[in-house]
Amino acid sequence: LTVPAAAPRDLWDLLHLQEPGTDQHILDGSQAAEDFRETEVSRAFDLLRTRLRQTAKQNGWTNIAVASPTAGCGNTFTVANLAASLSRVPSSRTVLMDFNMRNPGLAKALDMDASLTGDLRDFLAGDVAISDYILRVSDTLAVGLTDETHRDASEIMQDPATAASLAEMRAALRPDIVLYDMPPLLSFDDTAAFLPQLDGVLLVSDGTQTMAKHLAECERILDGQVPLLGVILNRARASSIERF
Repeated sequence: LTVPAAAPRDLWDLLHLQEPGTDQHILDGSQAAEDFRETEVSRAFDLLRTRLRQTAKQNGWTNIAVASPTAGCGNTFTVANLAASLSRVPSSRTVLMDFNMRNPGLAKALDMDASLTGDLRDFLAGDVAISDYILRVSDTLAVGLTDETHRDASEIMQDPATAASLAEMRAALRPDIVLYDMPPLLSFDDTAAFLPQLDGVLLVSDGTQTMAKHLAECERILDGQVPLLGVILNRARASSIERF
């Protein structure tokens, strides 16, 4: 007689709660956030959210990376606002992970204190419990933050312990989508090293600096590895935006 293994315990409600500070405009809790919700930019993220949810559900996808060709394209701004938009869907769960170990920025963007949790590296190595690292922001959003840089980020990404720890996290928290804020695709090999763990990639381009050759090189890296879900144009010229 074979006894089926018990399902992992749902740890979502056991995560430590940390509310975002008021010096941010992305998550609920500040007047700036309420004002931002009324902008065209916020509505664009809501449209992106809905399309991403539909695509992920149709394909059974969970792990989505947000990356850019080079630094300064607004990657963290984009992934944080996308996560905030996803978190406004009732009865959903989103986990947002800062995987830019070269230059982490999510804690600052969300006005949260990354020092109150265990270290990302130790968590990925399996030495820190999920409930001691992942912070719950609301009933629908949890975040994994870091304020330390790691020169061997690519090696950490490729460590089998990293894949095992992330799989354990997904089983315990049961998120609909896990978003990863990744380092620039063309600056380091970190994101390329992490592609086997991903279901899709959203690419953020900057209307003031990203060139066609940058996007083409990113597509070459992703080709045959993971689907490119779309290119998000940040800092677009006003004259190029179609009005509806």
